[in-house]
Amino acid sequence: MMKIEAIIRPTKIHEVKDALDEAGFESITVTDVKGRGKQKGVMQQWRGRKYCVDLLPKIKMEMVVNDDSVDKAVDVIMKTAATGSIGDGKIFVYPVTKIIRIRTGETDEEAI
Repeated sequence: MMKIEAIIRPTKIHEVKDALDEAGFESITVTDVKGRGKQKGVMQQWRGRKYCVDLLPKIKMEMVVNDDSVDKAVDVIMKTAATGSIGDGKIFVYPVTKIIRIRTGETDEEAI
């Protein structure tokens, strides 16, 4: 089992969620986060004054999938979240050693 963590643009959340649903990935956790990448933020102007916004709003999506579904899920996220511009985000994949469903006590793949 693997955990997929994707940091994406807030404007892409509904498209990515719908694409994952269509591909059979129903369970996700979504969190509003702020961060920055190599671009170190953006310069903006407000009321004639320039200022640097170095922590930009992003969405973090998390999901756990079977090992054989990782490539499919990552592909769906990449194709749907991409705009071709700096700031599209990143995807991280981690191994998961144990899952327990609290309500039933089911473990591992039965708990997904």
